[in-house]
Amino acid sequence: MSSPLQSLFPNIDDWSEIGRACIDTLLMLGGSLLLTVVIGLPLGVLLYLTGKGQLRAMPKLYAILSLVVNILRSIPFIILMIVLMPLTYVLVGTKLGIRGAIPPLVIGAAPFFARLVETALREVQRGVIEASQAMGASTWQIVRHVLLPEARGGLVAGITVTAIALVGYTAMGGAIGAGGLGDLAYRYGYLSYKSDYMLVTVVLLIVLVQILQMLGDRIVAHYTRHQ
Repeated sequence: MSSPLQSLFPNIDDWSEIGRACIDTLLMLGGSLLLTVVIGLPLGVLLYLTGKGQLRAMPKLYAILSLVVNILRSIPFIILMIVLMPLTYVLVGTKLGIRGAIPPLVIGAAPFFARLVETALREVQRGVIEASQAMGASTWQIVRHVLLPEARGGLVAGITVTAIALVGYTAMGGAIGAGGLGDLAYRYGYLSYKSDYMLVTVVLLIVLVQILQMLGDRIVAHYTRHQ
């Protein structure tokens, strides 16, 4: 006697494989998002500080950083992943799987997040910064105690947008052996013409994105109310 799931999705023989793919996607997302924030946050702060008219304006340094960020952001992720395969192998010892996916995910997402950080910091009221300067606060103190706290809502929104972008990146990475739901959709849904797999993976990815967006919106609303 077939189960309801078997009746709805007759081409899916092993649901545990879909479960493993979900876990792989979450591991890739969690690991890459953490590293993206660790790298992208200071890069975004540096972009802000060295921008024209800011606390530590350095036009030449800003131009170089901006160029590098723009170049990395302009390369489609699947191409970036292929180009970075030799570097990925040097860094983690493999080009495939979760470990092989995280370096290109971070390199692709960190510049994107850095721009969001720069934008969020630019929205902090100038008067608050000037008041801190008048009280003798150093640049580091202003960043730590004024800029980052005042921009919390925008930073969380940026993390949310970046996390959702990373979900899409992980799915694209499946086409070249990164694992996860994207790999499942590519191998079974596209190459083997099993539309059941494609439908299930798409639904799961949509659910994941919705959960991330709702969590992000709640945290942003919380910080907005307490500002």
